[in-house]
Amino acid sequence: MRDPLLISIIIPTLNEGRNIVSLITFLKTGFEEKSVEIIVSDGQSNDDTVLKAKNAGAKVILCPTKGRAYQMNFAASIANGQILYFLHADTVPPITFKNDILKAVEEGFDLGRYRTKFQSNSLLLKMNSFFTRFDFTFCYGGDQTLFIRKELFDRIGGFNSDMRIMEDYDIVKRARKLGTYKILRSKVLVSARKYMGNSWLKVQLANLKIMKMFQNGASQEEMIRKYNEIITYR
Repeated sequence: MRDPLLISIIIPTLNEGRNIVSLITFLKTGFEEKSVEIIVSDGQSNDDTVLKAKNAGAKVILCPTKGRAYQMNFAASIANGQILYFLHADTVPPITFKNDILKAVEEGFDLGRYRTKFQSNSLLLKMNSFFTRFDFTFCYGGDQTLFIRKELFDRIGGFNSDMRIMEDYDIVKRARKLGTYKILRSKVLVSARKYMGNSWLKVQLANLKIMKMFQNGASQEEMIRKYNEIITYR
């Protein structure tokens, strides 16, 4: 009988002390120790993220360079799982995430994502969530989380570590040229903190502008500068 596949959950962090314990505790609930491994890849946090993550039972690695793409690649390089699952610290997957991902891989899918639900009662954000059920490019973002077979991840060279923005869109675009893609029916619970202090319209305009710039080959510096001109975040 074949050994069950191991899922390596990779969480890039930077000052996520407020969220990390509850997330790790949730991810460990109901699973055997060998069922999943949780890797927190920290980008030089100056709060208590690292200590809290270690105490909560995650494997914590300290990255010499910060930047989500680099941190996720760094963690993937030491991951033991045949499946990688990339998850933001302020996003909570459904309790069924392990079975959802294993089932998708057993069905022949190489990578995929969830739909989303925001931690907000805003009707506008509910509308945003509704559209994540469709296979639109703007739904390739990290908020939807991403699972990918390690073999495919390695074959395409992982994330582009030089990217500081749109790295999640880039990897999905490249991976889909070689692998089959699945949109899972359940929803991940996503923080609405980006919308706090910014209007819904401002965030949508920023996302639309950056998406167009990305598709037109704009530089990382140009996209980051434009994004920061439109909204305030982190």
